[in-house]
Amino acid sequence: MGQEIDHRHFNQADYDLFSRQLGIETALLDNMFSSGQFSRKQAVGGFEIEGCLLDSNYRPASINKAFLEAFNNPLVTSELAKFNIELNNLPRPLKNGVFSQFEKDLQSVFKNADQVAESLQSRVLLTGILQTLDPEDCCVENMTEMKRYQALNRVVVKARNGRPLKLDIDGVDKLKMTHDSVMLESATTSFQVHMQTPWEDAHHYYNAAIIASAPVMAVAGNSPFLFGKQLWHETRIPVFEQSVDTGDKQRVSFGSGFARQSIVECFIENQRDYSPLLPMSFDSKPEKFKHLCLHNGVIWRWNRPLVGFDEDGTPHVRIEHRILPAGPTIVDMIANAVFFYGLTQSYMKHQKAGCHFSFEQARTNFYQAAKLGLQADIDWRGRSLKAKKLILDEMIPQAHAGLLDLGVDNAEINLYLDIISQRAETGQTGAQWQIDHATKNNGDRVDLCKTYLHHQHLDQPVHTWDH
Repeated sequence: MGQEIDHRHFNQADYDLFSRQLGIETALLDNMFSSGQFSRKQAVGGFEIEGCLLDSNYRPASINKAFLEAFNNPLVTSELAKFNIELNNLPRPLKNGVFSQFEKDLQSVFKNADQVAESLQSRVLLTGILQTLDPEDCCVENMTEMKRYQALNRVVVKARNGRPLKLDIDGVDKLKMTHDSVMLESATTSFQVHMQTPWEDAHHYYNAAIIASAPVMAVAGNSPFLFGKQLWHETRIPVFEQSVDTGDKQRVSFGSGFARQSIVECFIENQRDYSPLLPMSFDSKPEKFKHLCLHNGVIWRWNRPLVGFDEDGTPHVRIEHRILPAGPTIVDMIANAVFFYGLTQSYMKHQKAGCHFSFEQARTNFYQAAKLGLQADIDWRGRSLKAKKLILDEMIPQAHAGLLDLGVDNAEINLYLDIISQRAETGQTGAQWQIDHATKNNGDRVDLCKTYLHHQHLDQPVHTWDH
């Protein structure tokens, strides 16, 4: 959830003080990590789902304030735009039975959210990019009234010396435009998967998540359109990367490399290479890592390490896997998460055993998968394979082994990995279904959104959807 601040404007003294406090906390993190003062708790999972509020015409409804007041649930919060919301669940240890329980948890909060929305003559839609969104919807007037978002927009525009943000995406179509705020980011709605790890293995899990990103991305794309243009299978990726561009080091990225000895390397890089954007000063002990977490919160690696705390106050590390779109259904999203957790656990063990994989290959594979989905060519250990074949022949067995290692039983593994297998076999990802529907219906965006919403509430996996 976004960390709120109590300032909209900052001066040089604020930046200087924040930098000093960030330095103290980064050094303390390094020291505490080196001395083993972080949590050894075994793998724990959890999720965040960003959704859209729709009006009766299947257009964005800017009513999240009224929605949140009516819902009054701590697991549901606001997002950047007034037509966005975020659904959360309670984290659980990754062990037998957890994924069926996750599905029940998310079904419950989603159903309740939609009931609240209906009471406001609205509906909740979970999709990577809202099919009916127009450029004028992404305006500052539609920004959620939180100081964090307003300050972020102000500092990004200031860092660019007032120059407009540029969106330039080559896909099946080409989209090139300028924009005057960070609100283009609100076009992208995500399913963010968290994985808490034992501290001593955190860098192995981080590297494994990076390696797993390409196959997960290839089979999970759900965002082929933006403003009526057909672009990438997962167009969220270039949109988010370009919508928070401060003009210096890229804030949204695949990262700069693997962590070699410790996950702390990422936080040291944060302090060294990224200037503060929101220099809010907190009256708290350095051990709370308030400044470090706020600074990390405005650096969006697609796999981002986070510092949090166990219930007893022990600090922990978790990996936030940010590549996945919201939707198409709850069961599809759980299947995507299961595939990610299984691959990451499997490749973590490979990393510990000394198996090496090129970061540059992982990055290239990821962007190819985001562009082309299951038809992407993936460079895998010296071979070039179609993503579809790689997933069916190698990735699903690897994920199965990783899930067994976590203690999940075969019945639950097969339930969710079969959805991934069928999606790969048929080629019908959420993105491909939308492309096919648009092709058959002359690009009718309203009908696409309406039909998608109908299928979503039936909660049948996307590979079974008709048009």
